[in-house]
Amino acid sequence: MARSIDYGNLMHRAMRSLIQSVLEDVGQNGLPGAHHFFITFDTTHPEVEMADWLKARYPAEMTIVIQHWFENLVVTDDGFTITLNFGNQPEPMVIPFDAVRTFVDPSVEFGLRFESHAEDEEDDEGDDDGDDDPPPQHDAEVVSLDKFRKQ
Repeated sequence: MARSIDYGNLMHRAMRSLIQSVLEDVGQNGLPGAHHFFITFDTTHPEVEMADWLKARYPAEMTIVIQHWFENLVVTDDGFTITLNFGNQPEPMVIPFDAVRTFVDPSVEFGLRFESHAEDEEDDEGDDDGDDDPPPQHDAEVVSLDKFRKQ
């Protein structure tokens, strides 16, 4: 069998390492200047920890904003914990890096998008025995980034 370089996996790990480094710096030194982050993650990931009411409201994915108010940002090799404010209600969250789908810093027009390996494997299989029920459909909310910019 011919050996090949798995560029996709190498890039995936490098991008996760970049997010880890950025969040470690913010955890230690705070957000510099106008930097802020939109992080979308898979709420169904087994290692995600969040309040039941948030999981019920965001059953598939959620986007958090790290900007004005956040506490207890602790970064590990596997992910990060953070406390965010939802309507004057602080909520701690645990988000593994493997659950992250997008990471965007609109202040410098920087963004990363991760493709899920599970989705790729499902697409590759192509076999459908018809026994599975279709996944539940949920309304999506489109939010303009301008809504979060200082005026």
